[in-house]
Amino acid sequence: MLAGEMAAAHVRARLTGHVIDVESTDRHTVKPWFAGKVDFAPFVPDLAADGFPLLGGRLERIGGRTVATLVYGRRKHSIDVHVWSGEPAAVAGHASLDGYALRGWSAGGLNFTAVSDVAPEDLAQFGRLFQAAGP
Repeated sequence: MLAGEMAAAHVRARLTGHVIDVESTDRHTVKPWFAGKVDFAPFVPDLAADGFPLLGGRLERIGGRTVATLVYGRRKHSIDVHVWSGEPAAVAGHASLDGYALRGWSAGGLNFTAVSDVAPEDLAQFGRLFQAAGP
């Protein structure tokens, strides 16, 4: 169910044009923007050199909680990374739903689920790079 909400949030953001609340490629701008909006400090790696530039972030309401959503780019696509503390990741490993690829993992007391319409191998590469950067 949470995976469906995360995919729906990705689609809704694009349909409404509300993709980013804080627009910046600088993780030192994006990370502090979440202070006071969520009860944790999201991990925000810089993956631009690997072809996944940070575009910004926004807040989402998923599963009855406010989550930090980091937005990365890949060619002409975007990748939303929903981040929250508490219960385990909504997706363990890889999944697909309605044409969207999802990848979930937990690290450093936080849960992450990446959602995008990029090719599944691109999302897998993104996930590996994000995890390797480590919180």
